[in-house]
Amino acid sequence: MTEQAWYKNWFNSTFYHKLYFKRDEKEAEAFINQLIQRLQPPPTAKMLDVACGKGRHSKILAAKGYQVTGIDISPDSIRHAKKAEKENLEFFVHDMRLLFRSNYFNYVFNFFTSFGYFRTRREHDAAFRTIATSLISGGLFVIDYLNVHYAEAHLVASEVRQIGDTQYDIQRWDDETHFYKKITVSDPSLKQPMAYTERVAKFSLGDFTDMLSYQGLQVQEVFGDYSFNHYDVKQSQRLIILASK
Repeated sequence: MTEQAWYKNWFNSTFYHKLYFKRDEKEAEAFINQLIQRLQPPPTAKMLDVACGKGRHSKILAAKGYQVTGIDISPDSIRHAKKAEKENLEFFVHDMRLLFRSNYFNYVFNFFTSFGYFRTRREHDAAFRTIATSLISGGLFVIDYLNVHYAEAHLVASEVRQIGDTQYDIQRWDDETHFYKKITVSDPSLKQPMAYTERVAKFSLGDFTDMLSYQGLQVQEVFGDYSFNHYDVKQSQRLIILASK
C-alpha cells in the first residue's frame, strides 16, 4: 500500500466501518442537537458535511429540515450514504482538496478528526481553501479534531479489540509531527491478516488558527468536548473550532 493512498484504501474497507462505525447513535444525535441549538441556523440553511463517511451526521441534519450535502473520498461510504438521499439530502464522491461549489453553503462541517491525513501542509491548505471557497460571506465552518496535547499525554500504546469474528490488533505511537496507529485485522474471510497504518497530523489550535486565517476564516469560538465546554489545552479530549468567513 502506498503511503499516499492509505486513507483511500482503509476508509473504503469494510473492516474500517466495522471498527469505527458501531458508535453510539444517540451520542452523535446529542452532539448535533447541541450544535444546532448553539448555531441557530435559519430553516433554509445549506450545509456541507466534509468527509461525511456513510452520512451519519448528514442524515441527522437533514432530518431537521436543512439542505444537506455530504462529500467523501470513499466510494464505498458514499454508495452506502446515497441510500438515504432525498429532496434535501445528497451525497457525492469528492476529494476535499479539490474545489466544490463556490459561495454556496451557510455552514460547513468536518466531524470526528476527518482531517490531517495528507502528506503535506500544502494539501491541507488546499482542503481549507475548498471549505472557505464553498462558504458564503458570513458563513461558518466547524471542525471537530483531537486535542493533540491531551492525545500525547494519554497515548495507549497497544490494545486488542474483538468485534464479532474480527480481531483488531492496534499499536499506537507518535513523533514530533504525527500520531500513528497500525491496525492489524484478522478475520475468517481473510487468508492472512491485513495491516493498515493511520497517520494524523499534530495540528494545534495555533496551527488551525494560522491555516484558517490564510484562507480568510477567522476563529470565533473554541470548545473542548461535544457538550461545548471550555477548551482546556491539557484536559480537553477534543478541539472544536468555530470559524467564520
